[in-house]
Amino acid sequence: MDLKPEMVGDALTRLRRAQGQLTGVIDMMEQGEDCTEVLQQLAAVSRALDRAGFRIVSSGLRHCNAVRDRGEEPEMTEQELEKLFLALA
Repeated sequence: MDLKPEMVGDALTRLRRAQGQLTGVIDMMEQGEDCTEVLQQLAAVSRALDRAGFRIVSSGLRHCNAVRDRGEEPEMTEQELEKLFLALA
């Protein structure tokens, strides 16, 4: 399934935010910051990435349901989307 801008808008925003957070984590490590603070920020980046992935899967489910409601065959099966979801979990 091709990702369309209207499907990933929020996920893309989350990924850009995570990219900035990751840059901050790298800077913290290079400056020798406290490991507790570094790990807290790294955990925040990880959660942001997870949420972006879940958002993409959620958008895919909605898209496939809308396609199915129009009487068309979606590009991905529910099983394929479930597999992607479980890969994130």
